[in-house]
Amino acid sequence: MSPVIKKKGEKFTLPGKYLLFILTLLCTGLIVITFNTNYLSAPISAIGGSLIVPLQNGVSKAGSWLSTRSEELVQIRSLLRENEDLKAQIDELTMENIRLQQDRYELNNLRELYELDAQYDEYNKIGARIIAKDSGNWFHSFVINKGYDDGLQIDMNVGPNWSKVMSIIDDNSNTSGMVLSTSDRLIVAGDLELYADGVIRFEKLIDSADRVVEGDKIVTSNVSDKYLPGILIGYISSIDVDSNNLTKSGVITPAVDFEHLEEVLVVTQLKQTPKTS
Repeated sequence: MSPVIKKKGEKFTLPGKYLLFILTLLCTGLIVITFNTNYLSAPISAIGGSLIVPLQNGVSKAGSWLSTRSEELVQIRSLLRENEDLKAQIDELTMENIRLQQDRYELNNLRELYELDAQYDEYNKIGARIIAKDSGNWFHSFVINKGYDDGLQIDMNVGPNWSKVMSIIDDNSNTSGMVLSTSDRLIVAGDLELYADGVIRFEKLIDSADRVVEGDKIVTSNVSDKYLPGILIGYISSIDVDSNNLTKSGVITPAVDFEHLEEVLVVTQLKQTPKTS
């Protein structure tokens, strides 16, 4: 009797032991064919190559991309470190440049003071730094860091280590001046409102010979009750004849910039004046 049984109306079925036997024979045959011929190896290789080669290419490209990105990250980190180092160097150089500018500025100021000191070498002087000023744009009244402990004396507000100074541009200042080229005398009057244009007034100049001209130097007069003679005040900017036709007046450009002051030279000698009984 046949082991394969098929009844009417039933589907064909193959017993498991026969199916296993058939598969075993098929695998054995394939193994024999594979070892002894290349009949199947070429198609299998082709199929494998079509699947594996694109995968290998993809992996290779991915590896190359990751390697490139890794190198770029290393370079970026290196550049960031270099950038921070350069910023630190720039900050250091900036501070050094500021210090050098300050030193040069102070050196220029000291050189100007030295030159000013040389101009009046016949007078005893002391250098001082301005430490405070009255309100307003101009140094019409200010405080210096030297006082009677440094040899300064009363005729101003003087303390042990400070003094208050009133400059010639102050509204309350009236100084006897002299035209250096002609020895003609005049009165230099402070005027803060006028100094907004960089000048101060002079008046009561007697110049009948019309010898005084614009640009002439004005210095302190020998008849000044407080100031020693020959100290430069400024330069005549303009001259007008007064209504009395006897005297002249005008404006002077001060020799000092009273908007920017930091250091001054103080003449410590007092003007010798006869005592009144």
